[in-house]
Amino acid sequence: MPVEAWLLLLFASLVAGFALGNVFRISEPAPTDNPNERLEALAEIMDSIPDAAVLSDGSFRVIAASSNSIAMGLIANNKVAPKEVRELIGKSHKLDEPVSLELSLQRPGISQEEWEVKLRVSPLANGVSLVIVQDLSQQRRLDDVRRDFVANVSHELKTPVGALSLLAEAVQAAGEDTEAVSRFSTRMQIEVRRLNELVTDLVELSMVQSEAALRNSTVVSISECVSEAVDAMQIAAEQRDIHIVVQEIDEGIQVFGDEGQLVTAMRNLISNAIKYSAAHTRVGIGAKVVDDQVQIFVADQGSGISESDQLRIFERFYRVDPARSRETGGTGLGLSIVKNVCINHGGDVSVWSRAGHGSTFTLQFPIYQSKSDFGGK
Repeated sequence: MPVEAWLLLLFASLVAGFALGNVFRISEPAPTDNPNERLEALAEIMDSIPDAAVLSDGSFRVIAASSNSIAMGLIANNKVAPKEVRELIGKSHKLDEPVSLELSLQRPGISQEEWEVKLRVSPLANGVSLVIVQDLSQQRRLDDVRRDFVANVSHELKTPVGALSLLAEAVQAAGEDTEAVSRFSTRMQIEVRRLNELVTDLVELSMVQSEAALRNSTVVSISECVSEAVDAMQIAAEQRDIHIVVQEIDEGIQVFGDEGQLVTAMRNLISNAIKYSAAHTRVGIGAKVVDDQVQIFVADQGSGISESDQLRIFERFYRVDPARSRETGGTGLGLSIVKNVCINHGGDVSVWSRAGHGSTFTLQFPIYQSKSDFGGK
């Protein structure tokens, strides 16, 4: 449905009494009306819009908002955050007509990366504004991915496929030499496992970069995500004699997003920590809230990452130690998947590392704000 049609639907809902009467002064609420219920109903309508939607008053306080507007960084402290959006709101009320603009925004307080958006602001009664934000950076990012994806994949697939071809010939030539056949078969199993891991990571990367990456978004518990990711990697840790230590995480810490993607990001970080740590060491995991952001860290006691490598480790197929990656089965896609999951959720990922002192990767996401937090409280 076109954006204009959604605007008409929302405005019709307001007139019908979904919004607070004392805010819009459209109609007096019935004695039995519950303002919170009307705001929740309005928020549900806004959540059905494919783009981010925010309803704000004359002081830029948020009356209601779609959940994805939080992840996109449009709201901070229950107010419209980006100054560019505020300026467009002022312009729309001055002209007394809807205005649209394409521009670059910076996610406040999280990632320093800019993202392309199309803003549309419609002025309503008494200084109220309806803001619709369409994320254009997603499509442009997908275009960049498609441009070099085929070249990267074909290059990476050549190694295991070529190895399997040579090993198959070797098995055939070995004839009745059972020892040689067994040795070559074992190598074939290793290459098949590596190929399977590569294909799996390619599928996951494709999913987190897809246009519908957050279609299954909901309120997600960070403690449950960490628990699921740790459970998935426990056997791998035991095989390398590495102890995973998880700090107690407040069960009330929540974010809005795709639970599967969040678990995948955490699992990839834990997997890397295990692969690049020596035996008899520890991997530490924890989470805390800082300035309305949840920070999740995974720390290891490995050999560390050089400053030059830290600048590139989130690139697709980049490996700090190619020889070690072949030994551990690394595909060079794990951290790229983590980075894209963070981008999808309006977050970021950073790394601290020092040679001989291990590495600490930190995921950062906006904490979930319930609809009851809006309304200018």
